[in-house]
Amino acid sequence: MRVLIAGGSGQLGRELGRSAPDGWQVSALGRNELDIRDRESVLQTVAACAPQVIVNAAAYTAVDRAESEPDAAYAVNGHGVAHLAEAAREQGARLIHISTDFVFDGRQSHPYGPRDRTNPVGVYGASKLEGERLAQAFCGPAALILRTSWLYGAHGHNFVKTMLRLMAERNHVRVVADQVGSPTWTGGLAQAIWRLAATEAGGIFHWSDAGVASWYDFAVAIQEEALVLGLLSRAVPVTPITTEEYPTPARRPSYSVLDKSGTWRLLGEAAPHWRVQLRRMLNELRELDHA
Repeated sequence: MRVLIAGGSGQLGRELGRSAPDGWQVSALGRNELDIRDRESVLQTVAACAPQVIVNAAAYTAVDRAESEPDAAYAVNGHGVAHLAEAAREQGARLIHISTDFVFDGRQSHPYGPRDRTNPVGVYGASKLEGERLAQAFCGPAALILRTSWLYGAHGHNFVKTMLRLMAERNHVRVVADQVGSPTWTGGLAQAIWRLAATEAGGIFHWSDAGVASWYDFAVAIQEEALVLGLLSRAVPVTPITTEEYPTPARRPSYSVLDKSGTWRLLGEAAPHWRVQLRRMLNELRELDHA
């Protein structure tokens, strides 16, 4: 199988590149090698690589900055997806596009299914939803859209690494406790993507690690696990606060738990609990620190 990964230098792209199935020919291209905003470059690069599968892990993910830079967000999350989808259609390749829980407004009180009504509350979510629409417009039902949530890994910028830094630097941290979702480790998501790539499934699917948490719950677990592994040398108080106490330029869904049951049935097993995956990521981080 020949696979092209867009966004190959990001936290998910790097994980995909290093965990590819044996025997698959994978080209993981970062933004300097493949800028998905450039239509002609995308068409030429895809034609040269002649992939059978294109995985789009490229995204504009600066949620707050997107409110003041909507054109930049849409250039990547919307138009960039259209360029990849057009190239996939011309090449006869299958497109797997990674999307987000932020396409929902968070007003629901039970997990969001793939067919539930979307209603993003900010520019980031709206731009990602536009990317979904364009992927399907160019590639039809064969396009596989995989929504995920609260992504983190050993590489790149994410909540886990930010918490580790703040807990090492400060004597006290305050974390929002009224936004609920499911953390997702890039290692587990990458494996799910490869397994989905081996199927012929198309349409919208959801994937995150099992279980739910608030950002506060997640932060408490990060500190507890990091202390056990020696990534932190002391515990600091972690105080739960409300969204109103931590205002940001972008609104965020207060509840964005995804219903993964359809994906789990397709793959034949559920994802591990998010705390198990957190421990795996922190172990990986410790190994990198000691390397």
